[in-house]
Amino acid sequence: MRHGDKINNLGRTSSHRKALLSNMACSLIEHKRIFTTLAKAKALRLFVEPIITKSKNDTTHARRMAFADLKSKEAVSTLFKDVAVKVGDRKGGYTRIIKTGNRQGDAAEMALIELVDYNEIYSSGKGAAKTEKTKTTRRSRAGKKKAEGTDTTAETKTEE
Repeated sequence: MRHGDKINNLGRTSSHRKALLSNMACSLIEHKRIFTTLAKAKALRLFVEPIITKSKNDTTHARRMAFADLKSKEAVSTLFKDVAVKVGDRKGGYTRIIKTGNRQGDAAEMALIELVDYNEIYSSGKGAAKTEKTKTTRRSRAGKKKAEGTDTTAETKTEE
């Protein structure tokens, strides 16, 4: 029975799963986005996000902890030089999973997993306009209707 077992084993042994996730995390850090199955993308998100959080603190201990999971010097250096600098102000949610449909051969659900801060489409498009928008408070609609009503009556009085 798997009472309370929340890890997705992906149909692999423990050593195979750790190697798979380590390799996928290195590829994600290197290429900034990878195309894989939905189940692997969700498992990878749980694996890589704590590593990215640790990379915000650039110490020898943090580098060794990241290397213990990634097992690639190039990936660790890229993580601490490029990725950690870009995600420094973000509190979490470093990855985005986009479902892309089913695979032709076996109809497996496919997904694109990417690092959020490296996608210029979302950051330069609508998101940039939302950040520049001034903060508004929530008010009742009645206040707006009264304000609009007074404006229209003022216009009709000037016309007469």
